[in-house]
Amino acid sequence: MLRPLYFLLLLIVGATQLPACAQSGTDKRPAAPEVATPGHPLPWLDSLLAASPVLRQHQVGLSLAYADSARPFYGYQDAKYFTPASNMKMFSFYAGLHILGDSLPSLRYFSRNDTLFFQGTGDPTLLHGDVPSRRAYSFLLHRPEHNLAYCAIACVAPFGPSWTWDDYGYYFQPERTAFPIYGNTVRFYATPPLPVRAGGVAAVRSPLPPQSRVRVLPRFFAPLVGPASPDLLTPDFDKDTHVLRTPKENRFYVLPTNKKWVDETPFVTSSGLMLRLLGDTLRRATTGAVWRPRPGLDSIRTLNGLRVDSLYRRMLRVSDNFLAEQLLLMCSTKIGKHDSLSTARVIRYARKNLLTGLPDPIFWVDGSGLSRLNLITPRTLTALLLKLHQEVPERRLLSLLAAGGGQGTLRKRYHDAAGPWVWGKTGTLSNNLNVCGYLRTKSGRLVAFSFMNNNHVVDSGDMRNEVERVLRQVRERL
Repeated sequence: MLRPLYFLLLLIVGATQLPACAQSGTDKRPAAPEVATPGHPLPWLDSLLAASPVLRQHQVGLSLAYADSARPFYGYQDAKYFTPASNMKMFSFYAGLHILGDSLPSLRYFSRNDTLFFQGTGDPTLLHGDVPSRRAYSFLLHRPEHNLAYCAIACVAPFGPSWTWDDYGYYFQPERTAFPIYGNTVRFYATPPLPVRAGGVAAVRSPLPPQSRVRVLPRFFAPLVGPASPDLLTPDFDKDTHVLRTPKENRFYVLPTNKKWVDETPFVTSSGLMLRLLGDTLRRATTGAVWRPRPGLDSIRTLNGLRVDSLYRRMLRVSDNFLAEQLLLMCSTKIGKHDSLSTARVIRYARKNLLTGLPDPIFWVDGSGLSRLNLITPRTLTALLLKLHQEVPERRLLSLLAAGGGQGTLRKRYHDAAGPWVWGKTGTLSNNLNVCGYLRTKSGRLVAFSFMNNNHVVDSGDMRNEVERVLRQVRERL
């Protein structure tokens, strides 16, 4: 009597255990994403950073925070100071958001009798090759006054403190000025040489191989361009260079090549050169004058230019140094007296009035991050990202940044078939590679991050691969 009951009990117990065994074997559910909280360690991330052979020999800092939170939940050497390079543009961006309003100030002016007196505000967009604005151009072209008089204003030095002196000829270091035109650069467009025709004069062999044809803009500089002589081709010059410029004058030398290329070289600025370029462009005589408005008689006005996001987008996505520097000069027109354009004045104002409450003091000397005198901590940069997310609508904020697999300096990395999951700002100098921004985790949370690497000696490509590997793990596990 008991034996049938015993077997019946075994069958019931076995039937209840089989589904559980099947679930724990072939049908195992994935582990739930980890919810990080401030003050609680993430041992897997500590281990990932400490054990990496790529990250082992240089200074590494990482700070993470949920974008909708008040403070970071993870820090790895995040209280140490780093050279931020172009991550410094995020501070310039924040200053611009609070100081400039919705439009760039293009110029200041007043009219007296038959003369229009105008003064620069640092607006870099006048006939700029990438963020072009014709508002100041059209304004000056169609003014009814008979005379145009440009009035100089005290401005910062052409180069910022501790900038690399021999980068004067590279596209990323144009001179800072009060009234830029053409982005303070010359553009060169080279096309391959025409094929040699059979017969006739063109078929006569030249002792030199045919060279690319070069178009120069603005055309004003064309007479100042010539072929590079052999004595300029030093053994250690940059092989990617197409144009050389002498240090202190506007003489440009094109290196021999038969390929297609586009290059951009800064020119040496001066008030006289600016007046000539402006006069040639407007086809109106423009003279120099002294800014002496009469109180109560001359009404000083500001001409508004492009919407600010046009500048922010280009500055942040491709890390445009010139736009960042000029941004702070434009900000200075809104602060204090209008007698000068000063980067330092804006930085002092921003520190005192806009950036209170950050974890650590910031050492800030320029708008672009070209200077190695800039120093910040990863947790301070993350705190700034949290402030930005709180104050700027998320869709607008992310649209202004480079996007992984999409646009800007991150376009070749962080690919995903579903679309971008990283939006950020890179910061690179020799031996320094940083990136900050926002990443979307697999669980859907938006994380603000600052990942800083200083004094690395491994190949930059290996560094970028390792930074991406770490951030992908953060995306997967949080």
